[in-house]
Amino acid sequence: MSASGVDRCHVLDWAACGAMALTGPPDGAAVTSPAPALSLLRRVAGQLAEVTRQVGREVRADPAELIAGRAGLSGFTRRGQASAGGSSRLLATADGWCAVTLSRADDIAAVPALLAILGAGTGGEPASAQAAWAMLGPAAGQRTARELADGAQLLGIPAATLPRQAPAPACPAASSRPQEPPWPPWRAASIAARSPGASLRGAVVADLSSMWAGPLCARLLGLAGARVIKVESADRLDGARSADQRFYDWLHAGHESLVIPFRTGRGRSVLARLLSVADVVIEASRPRALAQLGLAPGSFWHREGQVWLSITGYGRDHPERVAFGDDAAVAGGLVGQAADGKPVFCADAIADPLTGITGALAIARSVAAGGGELLDLPMRAVAASFAAATAPDHGQHDLSPDGSSVTCRALGRRQAVLPPRPPTPAPGRAAAPGADTEAISAWLESV
Repeated sequence: MSASGVDRCHVLDWAACGAMALTGPPDGAAVTSPAPALSLLRRVAGQLAEVTRQVGREVRADPAELIAGRAGLSGFTRRGQASAGGSSRLLATADGWCAVTLSRADDIAAVPALLAILGAGTGGEPASAQAAWAMLGPAAGQRTARELADGAQLLGIPAATLPRQAPAPACPAASSRPQEPPWPPWRAASIAARSPGASLRGAVVADLSSMWAGPLCARLLGLAGARVIKVESADRLDGARSADQRFYDWLHAGHESLVIPFRTGRGRSVLARLLSVADVVIEASRPRALAQLGLAPGSFWHREGQVWLSITGYGRDHPERVAFGDDAAVAGGLVGQAADGKPVFCADAIADPLTGITGALAIARSVAAGGGELLDLPMRAVAASFAAATAPDHGQHDLSPDGSSVTCRALGRRQAVLPPRPPTPAPGRAAAPGADTEAISAWLESV
């Protein structure tokens, strides 16, 4: 079966990869693909394989593993207006929908201040996330989606309005091949001279990111032959370390761990040295964070051919707006639609894995062209690109009465709605925090 021709149906692929089982109301049927995102993901994975074959080891990423692997490990199911992971909600407002994420203790604690901004009192300190949602839901209905999102963002709470345009139809274009969406979703700016003949084999990747999107990008570069050094601040380790260890191992196995105190002179010196010798830098912090350390991209000398990937929620020109995978997907319009017409979250924090593989492709392409670039990759733009993807027209799709399968009439094929599957187990454990700090520091002093 062709990976891109008319005999491949993105709706059936959606059902087979585990994403459909994660999309829809908890007490209703699963929702077919809200957009042909999987078709575009397969194309991106194919392009990544082609480019990495040129500049390193060929990397063949499995779209199902990327989209649904974490959910398969964690046992997530679809929850409708609540995200699969449970930390985000789609709240009905006076004029639409707004996604809000309360994943951190600080987010929950800030809800009374958000209520005050919305003119709904404070309600006292919420004792739990559930209490915070109970306070926020009624207030959301009295304000516009933009008022809610702007008020939340003012307090550092990830939030996004759902675009007003209708979701893309399941098969919008009668075409033999997928059409080109808005692409690429990143912007490139020169920060150094190019390095002809650059390669990912043996390239040093300084990964300053955390959670999912950036580490996934680093994982894919590691598979392409790069040496990945995970960098964490001594007073703020990657929060993903406290989540599912198996998923953390899958992302980080084989990477070295450097833990340093960013705020000390010694720590800044080590970090500055690493950033000066790295071939690739991945970071997902607010631009001001590195600027305060005097290490923002473009503020110091960059080695020839260096590629710097900056993952943000909304782009480096919107430095104060934050985003996580679920609300970023909503911001880009990548949502499902239940039978009652209400939006539902799409898969599991889908903007994270889509951004991770897109970032890896952006870096690999830049390396192939000689590098020397700063790549600005907003998660919202990634989600919007995948939401805008189109695919061959296969007409009507029928969901079985019990919701266990979907049939493509045009192809006469039926596909069971499969649960998300765990990814292939990591070949080893991720390094303990700071396990390689001494060795890396010594190496930096010698180069």
